[in-house]
Amino acid sequence: MRREFSLYLDLVRVLAAGAVILYHSNLRLLTSAKLPFSQHGHAAVMVFFVLSGYVIAHIAQQRENTPLEYWASRLSRFYALAIPAVLLTPLLDLAGQALGPQFYQGTTTHGWAALRIATSLSFLNEVWLASIMSFSNVPYWSLCYEFWYYVLFAILAFVRGPARWYWASAVALLLGPKIMVLAPVWALGVLLQRWQRLKNISPAIGAALFACSLPAYGLFHFSGMTETASAWLRQLIGSALHHQMAFSKFFLTDYLLALIVACNFVGMRAIAPYVGKPLLWAEPGIRLLAGYTFSAYILHQPLLQFFAALFNGDPNQPWFYLATMTATLAAIVAIGSVTEGRRRYWRGLMRALLLRLMTSGTPPGGLVATASKDHA
Repeated sequence: MRREFSLYLDLVRVLAAGAVILYHSNLRLLTSAKLPFSQHGHAAVMVFFVLSGYVIAHIAQQRENTPLEYWASRLSRFYALAIPAVLLTPLLDLAGQALGPQFYQGTTTHGWAALRIATSLSFLNEVWLASIMSFSNVPYWSLCYEFWYYVLFAILAFVRGPARWYWASAVALLLGPKIMVLAPVWALGVLLQRWQRLKNISPAIGAALFACSLPAYGLFHFSGMTETASAWLRQLIGSALHHQMAFSKFFLTDYLLALIVACNFVGMRAIAPYVGKPLLWAEPGIRLLAGYTFSAYILHQPLLQFFAALFNGDPNQPWFYLATMTATLAAIVAIGSVTEGRRRYWRGLMRALLLRLMTSGTPPGGLVATASKDHA
């Protein structure tokens, strides 16, 4: 992957994380003004899905090309943040509700705490028609989709023979319709990375694709087609099932959005060598911010609500919003420094653990062992 395009993807990651944070900070109890550009939260998650599929396909081809290296990297990345997020969120919620309960009305849950923690750490919150919130951490839902896309990718990439389809079918059956219906969005990123013909388009076609993707997204967003398609789906499947689809109920237009994102990525990949010099100049800042995007995404919601309750200010005063956001971002940097910032350490730790499990003959779920035998 060319350095310019890698920087572009990192910049997209930063902007998407910022869009999600802005979306969740657009609370009237936090600020009386409606924040500009605060309606792109769900779209930003779809951008993350396409981006994730692309990056995973790339690194699996370049350096994580064995089951051991792949899982050591994926599990360390997820659990280095999932464990502190899942355990910290209920503590923040309890403290925040005691300080400012108005910030938690209708936005968090505490019942069945053990179940919420268990399903969050096993990423089973969204299987079939369940939707178990990880306390106030609403964005956690997307990790429960993405983790299983990693699993399906590993099966298809590393397992050989009929066993590949048996394992993939078993996982799909475990997950159910909600997660699987958005799998094509994530898989589109893999296709973009693996389809050689798309890598060889001319700069002129790339420029056209990139240029068209920007107004296409604007038309997509302002046309209201997401709400229209979701309303049509509600009429088709009924209100109860539509409600149970939760974050997947926009899948019809999410496919269209994914295609727009794909055009943007393919286009920029073709023209990055010619227009990427500003990205090279900004590389230190882009890389620095990109290093905290996962922490920002997975931690911002419970931190936002906690600090809002702690300061408990007047939403008509800008200082309240600014103080809450500043404290939230500072906490994200502090936590991210020992999670994302020490990625190599956690990867090495996970690799050693997986090696020990493999040599003891009890690999997790049999998947690593199966894949290793097929590659031996």
